[in-house]
Amino acid sequence: MFRERHRQHRRAGSPPKETILSNVLGEFLDPIDALFTIFFSILFALLFTLSYGILIYHGIISTSFANGYGQELFLTIMGAVAAWGIIDGVLYVLGEGLARRERYRLLQYVQTSESEQDATTAIAYELDFILEPITSDAQRQALYHDIRAYLSQAEPQAIGIKREDLIGGVATVLLYVAAVFPSLLPLLLIPDNTILAIRISNVVSFIIIFAMGYNWGLHTDMNPWKMGLLLSSVCLAMVLVAMLLGG
Repeated sequence: MFRERHRQHRRAGSPPKETILSNVLGEFLDPIDALFTIFFSILFALLFTLSYGILIYHGIISTSFANGYGQELFLTIMGAVAAWGIIDGVLYVLGEGLARRERYRLLQYVQTSESEQDATTAIAYELDFILEPITSDAQRQALYHDIRAYLSQAEPQAIGIKREDLIGGVATVLLYVAAVFPSLLPLLLIPDNTILAIRISNVVSFIIIFAMGYNWGLHTDMNPWKMGLLLSSVCLAMVLVAMLLGG
């Protein structure tokens, strides 16, 4: 529902600026979906690399043992990220189907409601969060009345899984893997110095997170530097919390 409400909000507002986030995988992922997909992908990588680095620092894993395991660490993290990407991709497909079913339920309610006021109230519940800040009560009521009249004559559409849902799910998986690859590349390029590779990997991860926050700031007309720093700080805080809780 959050994804669908975001899409409605985006359509209702002015056209967004063309940024990396608005161009990622075209029409199949919203900018907010792409942002969180990249965020969680990098978060996974940081959780692994920072935890591994701390184990080395405290001597739980000896430096001599750790060196030479960059490729194994790369494969482990990439496998975990890909697995979570598949899970999220499946949830994306299910979410799109469920959102479509929710819209179908609204159509059924409007068409079977005995009271025009009840039908209008149901429509208002779905649209008020978009229109209330920019319209008067009279304008919204007139619009909802017109929508109710249109929906009462509308033909129900198919609510099953669509091709676009599947493409969006695959795009989610691909974005998970592609987003984390630059962060993990040092583990492949410096396989015999795992500590150095991890440090470079962590720096690259935070650069990517900052870049995404910066881009989101441009996309939403916010201060891009503040947004980049905010997203980086949130990412670091979440990693630390996960590590403290044994995640």
